[in-house]
Amino acid sequence: MAKGKDVLVKAILECTGCVRKSLNKGSRGVSIYITQKNRHNTPSWLELQKFCPYRYQHTIHGEIKK
Repeated sequence: MAKGKDVLVKAILECTGCVRKSLNKGSRGVSIYITQKNRHNTPSWLELQKFCPYRYQHTIHGEIKK
């Protein structure tokens, strides 16, 4: 059995390219993905290569604090 109940936590990933360009009024939005991560295996911030529908390319999505 696991020692803690909160081993799996919800991680919200946000496109790093869209966040930097969100100051422009022409940007359509920010790409956001929701996934789970194991706190014991990955204690650091999670970064994954995901598809951004607003930029039409694969970009790095980093974990944000909620």
